[in-house]
Amino acid sequence: MNTYMATAQDIKAERKWYVIDADGVVLGRLASQVANILRGKNKPIYTPNMDTGDYVIIINTDKVRMTGKKLDQKIYYHHSGYAGGLKETKYRNLLEKKSDFAVRHAIVGMLPKGPLGRQMAKKLYIYKGAEHKQQAQQPETLTLK
Repeated sequence: MNTYMATAQDIKAERKWYVIDADGVVLGRLASQVANILRGKNKPIYTPNMDTGDYVIIINTDKVRMTGKKLDQKIYYHHSGYAGGLKETKYRNLLEKKSDFAVRHAIVGMLPKGPLGRQMAKKLYIYKGAEHKQQAQQPETLTLK
């Protein structure tokens, strides 16, 4: 048996652009499926130590939803770096004000940590509205399961 290892030429020839409409999609399910596409786990040429993933454009992030009581119970924390500088925001407020940030935070959290994960995260484009700037790449529409 031979193990297949992708090369740079294989990866460059296989890259595609996808556009995903997040209207009415659950945030966690959107994040996990997009993270798999960014990593390239949906392809037969997947190699764990290389970036084999595709480009993803997500539109309508202001219409993403969360199940259960997560809107009021789930809290986003960040720290200013100063003593007593812990800030907290409920996801209801975060999705109203910065829905694109909330979606990016969920997806990047599911990618590998380190240089490879940062390289994968650069292939993610997120927009609040229905318009995006990547029409020249001719992305294909992808509906999530």
